[in-house]
Amino acid sequence: MLNRKTMIRNGLLLGGLALGLLSAPSPGRAEVLYKLETTCSIKGGAPFPCTVEATDQGTETIYKHTWAGGTESFRVTDSPIRMDRWLAATKQWQPLTQAGARFSTNTVCFNGLDFCVVNPNYLNSVSQSNATATAQRDLVRVHFGADGRVDITCYDDGCALIQKLAPVKK
Repeated sequence: MLNRKTMIRNGLLLGGLALGLLSAPSPGRAEVLYKLETTCSIKGGAPFPCTVEATDQGTETIYKHTWAGGTESFRVTDSPIRMDRWLAATKQWQPLTQAGARFSTNTVCFNGLDFCVVNPNYLNSVSQSNATATAQRDLVRVHFGADGRVDITCYDDGCALIQKLAPVKK
């Protein structure tokens, strides 16, 4: 079974998880893991060029996405396992409600299709560190509770089954 800590930390951004900090990450203690030229999309719209910079900050990894029109940052923490989105307007981290990844397209999406990014670096590391759990898998989705912690993780057809049995209220 896929280790939730590894799956979340390595990328889910899916990736983007929080320690409950209310300020932006301090660049003085950061180590850049990688920088990737790729594509992003907002609310299911057309893809556009963007850059992802993944930064290790000890107990959290920050994924900063920049493009001509703006910036989106997501934080992944592992104690407890959480994913958060940086809200520039309030200068606070907000817990995600859900995240998903499709291995066949190397795409990671946050809060449905609110923000998506093609990030093979992240998904390759998830696959490599969890080879048994991710073998023959294409889709993984994670739902977070009100406190930002993982409530449920599903794979492939299991995600459709869970949606059918207990639809998410909007």
